[in-house]
Amino acid sequence: MNELLNEKYYDLDRFIKDNQNNYINANPFPNIVIDDFFNEEFLNDVLNEFPNLSKKQNSDSYVNQNEIKFANNLYSDFPKNIKLLFDFLNSNYFVGFLQKITNINEKLIIDEKLNGGGLHEIKKGGLLKIHSDFNRHPILNLDRRLNVLVYLNKDWNEDYGGHLQLWDKEMQKCEKKILPIFNRMVVFSTTDYSNHGHPDPLNCPDKRSRKSVATYYYSNGRPSNEVDKMYIKNTTYFKNRVGHHNETFQNDTSLKRFLRSLSFYQKIKEFEKKFLRFRFFKKKK
Repeated sequence: MNELLNEKYYDLDRFIKDNQNNYINANPFPNIVIDDFFNEEFLNDVLNEFPNLSKKQNSDSYVNQNEIKFANNLYSDFPKNIKLLFDFLNSNYFVGFLQKITNINEKLIIDEKLNGGGLHEIKKGGLLKIHSDFNRHPILNLDRRLNVLVYLNKDWNEDYGGHLQLWDKEMQKCEKKILPIFNRMVVFSTTDYSNHGHPDPLNCPDKRSRKSVATYYYSNGRPSNEVDKMYIKNTTYFKNRVGHHNETFQNDTSLKRFLRSLSFYQKIKEFEKKFLRFRFFKKKK
């Protein structure tokens, strides 16, 4: 594993010891920014292999009020070094690092299907409004706990924008802005209150784009104070910034909330998850 890392991170136990408290106590929710984590030559190879997602078959295109971006999570179609990066991010070695530095008690579980993750690209004018992520795996009965983002943008000017913004629970203040520069990794805990995004249109030159790699991690169970019971579990919630009225669009979920309150409906959903979705997921694997 060390051949993929910058040598200054060979001793991850020391890094964990020095930074665990910083992660846990970070504002507005647990997070850490780690620069130059990967071997530069290796990450250069990853960048060189990064496809133009707008032209790549099987990429997803999002063009709506909340997001303008491209994504691709088809691991089998990834080039060699991009596969190596995802293999590392889903390895026992790296997951062990995440387990320790985040101090999450429940065992972290990878998602080999990269649901919602994979390769992400935002071009000039693109954006991703502030949101909290879906808090349950769409197929497996697991809780989403962590996001890891690796940025691949060389010589990225502040004027280009594209900062990852972390907002407080009440959506009143941006507590942290993170420029998406090359070889910068961001790790943060995902709850119904971890509001984040890239809300302003990207201002980079036409021939450039904001490229990133994303992996998400799950657990079987989580602290109850990380969940807002009013939210639908598998829905990403986009949220208006203070002073920005009707900035985002959210489907009306009042009917789903009502159904979820009924014990009969809950039993049906449990049966579906246990005997239908999971079997379909295993069959596809």
